[in-house]
Amino acid sequence: MSGVNEAEVLAALRKVIDPDKGKDIVSLGMISGMQLREGHVLFAIEVERQRGPKLEPLRREAEKAIEALPGVLSVSAVLTAEKAPATAETRAPAQPGPRAAHGPHGAPAQSKPLAPGVRAIIAVASGKGGVGKSTTAVNLAYGLASLGLRVGILDADIYGPSIPRLMGVSGKPLSDGKMLEPLLAQGGVKCMSMGFLVAEDTPMIWRGPMVQSALQQMLRDVNWGELDVMVVDMPPGTGDAQLTMAQQVPLKGAVIVSTPQDIALIDARKGIAMFEKTQVPVLGMVENMSMFVCPNCGHESHIFGHGGARATAEKLGVPFLGEIPLVPSIRETSDAGTPIVALHPESREALAFSAVARAVAGRIAGPVRAAPRIVME
Repeated sequence: MSGVNEAEVLAALRKVIDPDKGKDIVSLGMISGMQLREGHVLFAIEVERQRGPKLEPLRREAEKAIEALPGVLSVSAVLTAEKAPATAETRAPAQPGPRAAHGPHGAPAQSKPLAPGVRAIIAVASGKGGVGKSTTAVNLAYGLASLGLRVGILDADIYGPSIPRLMGVSGKPLSDGKMLEPLLAQGGVKCMSMGFLVAEDTPMIWRGPMVQSALQQMLRDVNWGELDVMVVDMPPGTGDAQLTMAQQVPLKGAVIVSTPQDIALIDARKGIAMFEKTQVPVLGMVENMSMFVCPNCGHESHIFGHGGARATAEKLGVPFLGEIPLVPSIRETSDAGTPIVALHPESREALAFSAVARAVAGRIAGPVRAAPRIVME
């Protein structure tokens, strides 16, 4: 592996001393989830949740220790409140009285703004995988850009990042030691993904809190600049990553992607319910793979059924944004890193995505929504 190796990184981190315990963070077993790729270093520092708020200087010290190593291009360290020793204090029942706003795991909500120059952040989500959510997110981003908006896309699927391949973007984000620069895709769309920092076939063996911290840093420590809209490609399901985005990020709304069949719609309804419970507006539903269109004769076949997402949207009282056909050209252009909306904007399938983009653009016009106040009960 070029750049720097794990032994060199750990040697540097042994010089970083926990201010409360007087020992280095490596011998204390605080380092986990290390990922190295050609000079890019990612790792987590696990701390007790009650100490999390005051250990930001420790995190920065650890980053600086790695930045000083020859061959290091960028460093990202995240604090995770994973450890919680069973002391008399932590076992004591909570005392009655006023409760402060807190983030996950009891840590105070992040005071530094996340992506302060972004006017609207929208999540593209699905209840389950395999429904074409990432493809929809990318083409939605290009559809919004075609309307003259300044657009960025954040790949929030830490475990299975797809944006680098779908957008045909590769390389390593530049860093000044404090901020990462997003990569530019066709048409000037800014993008950031964990896929730029680790090899495509490298598994991310990270716990939930580490994923949460990584998402916060990709918003807070990336120089997104001034954007009209950021599209966030969410991982499937309703887990830690989704809750982090819903609770800590001022989302303008969420777009739910589903295929027409009942098994997908069951999970799509769960996704809608999660966003509603976290006070995130649901901008609408998209029915992907709505019908198969034969590339030879143009005949339509409803392989997965048809109209299920529209019926579900009507039943739940959320807008229906449109139907996307199942055609080989969408798969081919996605695999090639040239999304259909960017490559063939006048095609039938591209126009379907563009119609969704116009509907979303109309619904996000207005003031930025503040992140909800989170109270730990």
